[in-house]
Amino acid sequence: MPPIAAILRARNDALRLGRALESLRACDEIVILDHGSTDQTLRVAREYGARLIPMDPTRVWQHIIPTERCGWFLLLQPSEAISEGLEAALYEWKLRSESDAAQVTSCFMALREEIPGGWSAPTPITRLIPKDWQRWNGDFPQHDPQGMMLDGDLLRFRQP
Repeated sequence: MPPIAAILRARNDALRLGRALESLRACDEIVILDHGSTDQTLRVAREYGARLIPMDPTRVWQHIIPTERCGWFLLLQPSEAISEGLEAALYEWKLRSESDAAQVTSCFMALREEIPGGWSAPTPITRLIPKDWQRWNGDFPQHDPQGMMLDGDLLRFRQP
């Protein structure tokens, strides 16, 4: 079973964070990289059992990944949540053997953004990566079209 750690960067995201954390039941660990929150972000994170790591906002968060205990990482923004379909796909992913998971370069899913009047068309986005991932596009993994497609959607909600 390949364990999954969800990793989120946060700074004053108390109003959004609960929805994201509530959707991460399929993850074995939740890590919040906090960039000096002064609102209730830390309290919300603790309520969901997240491990908090204070982090300088200028530090590249990819450097934290090799120190984590899990072999796979699901990277999210506080304004995102996984759908029930994606949650089910993550549970199915965890049924794989370690050797089967090692054959997969990464996993991608459909990103749907909340827009005025509904939701955007789905866009493929790589967000489930192995510990040794090296290809980045800013703060998030570079999309890997050769990765495995997971069913379900990653939902990005509009900022309050």
